[in-house]
Amino acid sequence: MFDDARSINPLCERISPKEGLALLKDAPLLGLAEKANEIRHQKNKGNAVTFVVDTNPNYTNICIMECSFCAFYRKSSAPDAYVRPIDEMIAAFRQANERGATTILLQGGVNPELPLSYYLDLVRRTVAEVPAVHPHFFSPPEIMGMSNSSGRTLEEVLNLLWEAGLRSIPGGGAEILSERVKSIVSPRKCTAAQWLTVMRLAHRVGFKTTATMMFGHLEKNEDIITHLEAIRTLQDEYAGFTAFIPWSFKPANSPLGEETGRNPQAIAYLRLIALARIYLDNFPHIQASPFSEGKNIGQIALHFGADDFGGTLLEENVHRAAGYVNLGGPEESIALIQAAGFDAAQRDTTYRILRLFPRCLGQEQVD
Repeated sequence: MFDDARSINPLCERISPKEGLALLKDAPLLGLAEKANEIRHQKNKGNAVTFVVDTNPNYTNICIMECSFCAFYRKSSAPDAYVRPIDEMIAAFRQANERGATTILLQGGVNPELPLSYYLDLVRRTVAEVPAVHPHFFSPPEIMGMSNSSGRTLEEVLNLLWEAGLRSIPGGGAEILSERVKSIVSPRKCTAAQWLTVMRLAHRVGFKTTATMMFGHLEKNEDIITHLEAIRTLQDEYAGFTAFIPWSFKPANSPLGEETGRNPQAIAYLRLIALARIYLDNFPHIQASPFSEGKNIGQIALHFGADDFGGTLLEENVHRAAGYVNLGGPEESIALIQAAGFDAAQRDTTYRILRLFPRCLGQEQVD
């Protein structure tokens, strides 16, 4: 079935960009799923699918990047623009922790009015005052913004964040790591090369990060392969990425959505999940996204090479601004994973298993 792109042996032979492109364009979908699932079980033995109880608040919606795909950002003069005080953020983190959250996924706009001390104090206070949650804060564009507004180098900013207690960084702001695409959809944000530079420096310091992709807008198949090749190459250097997380563009309420009118189909998402599991041979995890793609598609993705079900996202505002709301809770994640034929396992940010919920037992098992 894969003769046209050579027989793929994930344990001893890496596929090339040319071969990856052939699989993305022409491989039979179910054959792609079969091979991806085989690799998934080689990398993550057993029947468990992980999920994390997290929340995704935002500290500001003020942003100077003005990305064409974003329905969330506001100019500082907008009547609904905001910056949330640190006290308010800490209170929100406590409330999320009381609801079971172990991870706070925190991102905001690139807001040059915020001093570097705001970010550092937010990390310090989170670690000190809500120690039961893991701060998973600040995407590469935000970190570049901190560097630009403070006059400090990226290395200095990352080291200061590390000293404050931050240990992991989300992969937002990647979109498609193709300079052609990024120059169109987010020309004021960091380039593909700059996103990779932030991640490289972060990995060098010791941060664990995720790698993301937002597809289904202006990219071509070749751009997707460019993205996968870029993060696979970087992963060879420090093995700092924990997971690859793709999601489809949500066109509502954004200039890019009005321009393209494009709405990616589920089959395109499943094909990408399977290809990613085959191509990203040095990534430990591929994340399905029931939140962004719908719960049923999230379940199906678990049979296309994904081994993680993402976060419960007790709060989320960016997709909500685009008219897409698909939140859930731990109980629903467990039920969906089990209904898809897997054992559910609650994890932390770094993929350490906290609880196992087998399909056939009436009680959880705790490591």
